[in-house]
Parts: sequence; structure tokens; C-alpha cells
Amino acid sequence: MKMKTLIAMAGLVLTLGAGYLKAQRPITWKEALDLTISNNPALKQADFQVKEKKALQQASQSLFLPQADISANYMKLSDDIHLDLTPVRDAITPLYGTLGKYGVFAGVPNPDPATQHIMPILPDDISTQIVRQKMLEGLEKVQNGEWDQMIQKKEFATLQASVNWTLYAGGRIRMASRVASLQSEEAEWKKRQVVGDLIAELAQRYYGVNLALQAVKVREMVLDGMMRHLNDATRLHEQGMIAKAELLNAKVYTSQAQRELDKARHELETAREALCNTLGLPDNEIPMPISPLFYLDSLPSVNYFLDQALRNNPQLRQVETISQQTKAGEKASLATLLPAVGVRGSYDIANKDLSEQAPQWIMAAGLQWTLFDGTARIKRLQAAKMKTHQVKEIQKKAEADINTMIIKLYNDLNIYLEQIYQIENDLMFTDELVRVREKAFEEEMAPGTDVTDARLLQAKTRIERLQAMYDFDTTLARLLQIAGMPEQFTYWQTSNKAKTGSL
Repeated sequence: MKMKTLIAMAGLVLTLGAGYLKAQRPITWKEALDLTISNNPALKQADFQVKEKKALQQASQSLFLPQADISANYMKLSDDIHLDLTPVRDAITPLYGTLGKYGVFAGVPNPDPATQHIMPILPDDISTQIVRQKMLEGLEKVQNGEWDQMIQKKEFATLQASVNWTLYAGGRIRMASRVASLQSEEAEWKKRQVVGDLIAELAQRYYGVNLALQAVKVREMVLDGMMRHLNDATRLHEQGMIAKAELLNAKVYTSQAQRELDKARHELETAREALCNTLGLPDNEIPMPISPLFYLDSLPSVNYFLDQALRNNPQLRQVETISQQTKAGEKASLATLLPAVGVRGSYDIANKDLSEQAPQWIMAAGLQWTLFDGTARIKRLQAAKMKTHQVKEIQKKAEADINTMIIKLYNDLNIYLEQIYQIENDLMFTDELVRVREKAFEEEMAPGTDVTDARLLQAKTRIERLQAMYDFDTTLARLLQIAGMPEQFTYWQTSNKAKTGSL
């Protein structure tokens, strides 16, 4: 039994020691916001997505420019390519042979300049002899010539540069660039939505820790008052001035106050863990919020928030960009019904065993127009139009939901503000009630239960006031988030209109 007790005590000491190793870090709301923006993984992921879409947007601009590339190719054919003109040789050989032996010719011009003026035309016998000689020489060349020529070897390689440029595609290129630009804009609004979500989450957790700290202080005050009341009840019971039941009542309520304090401390630890997760703090630091809970006496009209949301709400803006994308998609579908025009050129940089008859460069202009492909393009165009109508309906529903949410949050803010004013009045009454009940108990004019009830009512009222302020702050953060201006929370939190509250 002693060993178990020692082990338990050692474990308690180690636990407490580990707790003291953690450094408490006082942190303002502005510092907490800066840490959240710089450390949160969700925001980093959204930032990377923005950079990705911007890169794709820049890539889409290249669609307007020509595409140049270099290609190296090795090709192997089943056989060499030959051009066999032997039939032509066989057809003209008899003609040359016959004319070279039996042909009779006249009218051959005199090739000698010295005698041209005397005899411009050679006699028929000389003309015949000269032409027959030429025919026989031609026959020899025909018989000795290569009439089976190899045009292309079966293995060859080429290195070519080529340029392709689509000059007109019915608007498809322009719409592709437009969609890429809208997708980049959509990513920016998604990032703003993440920022708004983080600020609302931070407000909930930062002021949640603040509320938990205040709740612990209230419970400590209640326990301290109960301990003093228990001491008074013990003294009066020993003097025989009150019954034992009064003393037992004081002990019961003191024990209850201790349990409530322990519960509040556990809730504080849970709230701190959640805040550490949002801030991205290391495990050896304990955040201590020092910016107090606050509330505002007055707010802009609800129409102000409605107008801001219509222009700046990230979700509405994303739906708007999606709507524009669907319109661009509809135009792109329409462009598929039109022809595409482009030019192409290629240049032979180097080659091996390529036919000498192959051209060194080629230039071409072309038009492609799909006239019939069933009803595929028409149906895709109809689908694009239906998508546009669908997004319009989504946009109407989103605007209605946002307006409803803003009105609800705005009304909730006014409710919490009224509660704060009412509870502040009640708090003065409960403080006075505790003082009166304690004095009456000491003078034996009231039972101890009146004192404990008064103290519990006082604690409940104080916590309700803090809770109302916490609800006001988190609701304000949520309202500003939906209105598309979450950064304004810091302005309101530090403005002259803000009224802070604590114990």
C-alpha cells in the first residue's frame, strides 16, 4: 500500500513538473492573428492553389502564340524505294536504233562559222549522216544508263524544326484564356474565404480561452467565499450558535464549489489546446490571451452589412466567377461549330540517308471545319446553356441564404448586447445580496443556505455576463466574415467604441 502511494505521489510530481516546464506566453489578439495567418496549413494550401492558378493563367496566354519545336526521327521501311524506268528504256531503244541506221534527215544548220554565210544549211546526205551519228550516240547512252534508281533507302533519320500557329479557332482560344483567368480569380476568393474562416475560428478559440480564464477566476472567488463561509459556520457551530445542519450545508456547498473549479480548469486546458492548434504554437508554450472580451454600444445598420456581403462575400464571389466560367464555356461550345484556320512550316536541319528529292522546307496553310458529327456539338452547347442557368439559380439561392444569415447574426448581436446591459444591472443586485446575506448569517438572522445560494447566484450572473460578451465577440466575427470583411474585427476590437469587460 505504501509503495502504491509513493508511486502515485511520484507520478503527480512528474506531471506537475512537466506542466511547469511549459512557458506561459502572453499574446494579444493582433499577435494571435499574425501567428494564425503565418502558421496555419489551410491558408498555406490556399496560397499554393492561388499560385497554381496564376501559373495556369499565364500558361493559357501562350495559346495565342505560335508553337515551335524540334523533332528528331529515325525511320525504317520494309524495303528500299526504287523507281524502275526499264520499260521506258525498252520502249525508246528501237526508235534510236532504227533512226540511227535508216533515218533520212534534212535541213540541219551548218555549225561551221567560217562557211555559214556560203552554205547555211548542210546538204541532205551530210545532214543524214550527222543526225544518224547523234542517234547512235544517244542509243549508247540509253543502253548504258541507270534505269532502276533507288529513291529512298529503307533506313534514314531526320532532324527538323517546325512551327504551328492557330490563327483562328472560332473563339475557343480566347475563351480558354478567359476561363483560366476566372479560375485564378476564384482561387483568390477561396483564399479570402479561408482567411475569414480562420479569423472566425480564432475569435472563437482566443476568446474561448479568455472566457475560460475568467470562469476559473469566478470559481476561485466562489470557492474562496465558500471557504470563508465554512470557517464562519465552523466557528459559530463550535460556539453553539448554529445547528450542525448549517455546518453540513456549508461543507456540501464548499465541496460543490471545488468541483466546479476543477471542471472550469479542465475546460480551460481544452480551450488552450484548441487555441494552440489554431496558432500553430509549439507544445512547450501556453497561450495567455491578454486582449479582453469586449462589446460595442452601437453597430452600423444591417443594410451596411448586406451591401458589403453582396460585393465582398467570398462564397458569392466564387459563385459569380463560376457563373462567368459557364458563360465562357457556352461560348467555347458555340465556337466548335466554326472553322479553325492555321499555318504550319517545317525545315530540314539535318538528315542521314534521306532522299535528295525530299524538299528542304515546307510551308502550308490550312482550314478545318467539321460540318457534321451527329448531334454531339449541338448537345454539348445545350448542356453548357443548362449549366449557365443552373449556376444562376445557385447564385440566387446563395444570395438569399447569405442575406438571411446576416440578418440573423445582426439580430443575435443586439440580443447579446441587451443581455449584457441587463446582466450588469443584475450583477449589482447579486453583489449587494451576498453582502446582506452574509451579514444576516453572522447575526443569526438567516440560515447558511441563504449565503450559499446568494454566492452561487452571484457566480452564475458573472459567468452569464462573460458568456454574453463571448457570444457577442464570436457572433461579430462571424458577421464580419459573412459580410466579406473579416479583417474589420481587429478594427472594432481596438476602436474607441469597444467596451471591455472582466471580473
